[in-house]
Amino acid sequence: MSAENIFHRFSPLVQDFIYAGGWETLRPIQIAAAEVIFDTQDNLILSSDTASGKTEASFFPIITEIEGSMAESVEVLYIAPLKSLINDQFERIDMLLRDSGIPVFHWHGDVASSHKNKLLKRPAGVLQITPESLESMLMNRHSDIFRLFGGLRYVIIDEIHTLMGVDRGNQILCQLDRIAELIGYHPRRIGLSATIGDLEKAREWLTGNSGRYTQIPMVSSQKSRMRLALEHFYIQDTTTDRELNTAEHPESAVMLDAGYEYVYDCVKDKKSIVFSNSREETEYVTATLRQIAGNREDEDVFYIHHGNLSAAIREEAEAKLKEAQKCVACATVTLELGIDIGKIERIMNIGAPNTVASFLQRLGRSGRKTGIPEMFMVFREEKPLPDTPLPQLIPWELIRGIAVVQLYIEEKFIEPPSIKKMPLSLMFQQTLSILASSGENTAKRLASKVLTLSPFQHVEKEVYRSLLVSMIKNDYIEMTENGGLILGLKGEKLTKSFKFYAVFKDSEDYSVKHESEEIGTISSPPPVGDRFALAGRVWEVEELDLSRKLIYVHPVPGKMQVAWPGEYGEIHTKILEMMQKILSSDVEYPYLKSNAKERLAAARRVFKNANMDQTMLVSLGGNTRCLLPWLGTRSFRTLRKYLQKNAAYFGIYGLEFDGSYYMTFKCDKDPDELLEIIKHKITHDTIIPIDLVGKGECPIFEKYDPCIPPELLREAYATDKLRTDEMKLRFKV
Repeated sequence: MSAENIFHRFSPLVQDFIYAGGWETLRPIQIAAAEVIFDTQDNLILSSDTASGKTEASFFPIITEIEGSMAESVEVLYIAPLKSLINDQFERIDMLLRDSGIPVFHWHGDVASSHKNKLLKRPAGVLQITPESLESMLMNRHSDIFRLFGGLRYVIIDEIHTLMGVDRGNQILCQLDRIAELIGYHPRRIGLSATIGDLEKAREWLTGNSGRYTQIPMVSSQKSRMRLALEHFYIQDTTTDRELNTAEHPESAVMLDAGYEYVYDCVKDKKSIVFSNSREETEYVTATLRQIAGNREDEDVFYIHHGNLSAAIREEAEAKLKEAQKCVACATVTLELGIDIGKIERIMNIGAPNTVASFLQRLGRSGRKTGIPEMFMVFREEKPLPDTPLPQLIPWELIRGIAVVQLYIEEKFIEPPSIKKMPLSLMFQQTLSILASSGENTAKRLASKVLTLSPFQHVEKEVYRSLLVSMIKNDYIEMTENGGLILGLKGEKLTKSFKFYAVFKDSEDYSVKHESEEIGTISSPPPVGDRFALAGRVWEVEELDLSRKLIYVHPVPGKMQVAWPGEYGEIHTKILEMMQKILSSDVEYPYLKSNAKERLAAARRVFKNANMDQTMLVSLGGNTRCLLPWLGTRSFRTLRKYLQKNAAYFGIYGLEFDGSYYMTFKCDKDPDELLEIIKHKITHDTIIPIDLVGKGECPIFEKYDPCIPPELLREAYATDKLRTDEMKLRFKV
């Protein structure tokens, strides 16, 4: 169907909005979405580049369908993983619907109760909400659900690539199933994302129990070009300010970090985002860039954005990015997602993104002005000492950065979601949530309610029975005299806390305040007089109010590091395989700057001289061996546990490892002989993952795992965290 035909099917309100925006034509994604929404009753996944118009693509035909409706309930439920994304979309959709008579509500922890009460009094139109607030609504307003959603027609789930295969996304599917049970049908589902690695898995995930087919229109990418630059520095490299005469300005002679000065020069005159892979590094980068600005007597245009900062500080960074003036936001993944942050000119990444998906999300934040997205990556490492062990002479993060880029350039590869088969932590939470909302249930009815939720389709009844027995024994659930199940004392205590609604881990954070200003949160309180970094600045503790979890501070000059707990996520096997290919070849990459070219060349020499391009197992001298299996996180973990279990058979001991890059151990056997023994045993063994999990292990990953029986955690770990197929293929004789 042509763009003109689709345009004329839109309501006058939508047509006027398009005219007012100066659009010359509809985008392909908008045409495809309208065809599915207008002409079918199917679900829909819209997967296309950032800023390709997915939000408008879904809302234009939906608004046309619901405009003039007299429904006395919410008709469109929009679920997003971030408050900031909801706030941003609220403004955009509110502007679109301003003259329509269709109300738009948003609902999360920062929204005023007066706004929420308007929805509760007269439910209608569009509701934008986080998974946590929707969980609260299902638990605490159970009797209102039919009144609120009895006429629900569409559910839009934004940024589904961040939700598939994780508890938070599966929580949404549980919530939709529970709403469907209460209103008697499944509304249509629409998933939005810029980066989906496996469309069939995405189709299966979004479809869930909806009973509808899910269409995924294939729309070609508009962004075929990109500007990339990767550069490398040793941390010990220093430089002086190149622009000021140090005789006239002696303060400019302060020796600074060459890598960070390079970052500063790349972003200082452009509207930019500097991404880091951790809050710790984001804090340090922000403080360093501000220090460089101070040394050069430049304007401080640096802002900070991560999850532990107050809403006011995050919103300030977002607002500055939307303004016309130059500014730089230092951020974690919190600015990866689809919030409208204006025309960003350059993306700077400290180190390599962990995944191809993350690389594309970050890259896609730029290029709206020129049509060509732009990213610089800067890698910093300690300069190797003469006695540095061989594998540490390889700049693994630089190689990973090149691999991430090449996987997309050569193969258009994006990591597929890993679908959990035993999400026990979520199952624990949903069991308590259902009991809290619906009251007493028989064990049979409760099991039916929980096990029919789509994320739990692979969980055996006996596994759930064991979980229920444990929950009763530990007083999360109580059995009544007539055999019914209700919340126990521990269950009531958990469900009465607002923290219960979230399925991701939360820490016992302390709020940091300076006078009347809220700065953010930290995990543990320093003593009075100590200093710590937050929001890109250094603070000295004035007073502690431990009972109220408050820390009062005042700012002091300087910078320092701060430690944050957390993981860095999983790396796919294809990234490791591409890293091996890069190190083994002599291909030159045009986006590498001079230092990075030299560092790659040096790494390749080390790699080839050590014969690492010919074999997976090399000697490091004496009886120390190094194994490079080129396997992703789960397969590498499986191999490591397999070698540990069979250490006596192989004659190895003292096994250590670095990420998924390599493992070292001691062994008196010749490397070639040992490798053949390992290959033969792995090839001919029937490897059962649960056998690799020690009887005393209690693998805790998710929020409610401490409440799960250890034997069930071990089974879930073996099912969802280990995989043998890639390992067997790699060592096949």
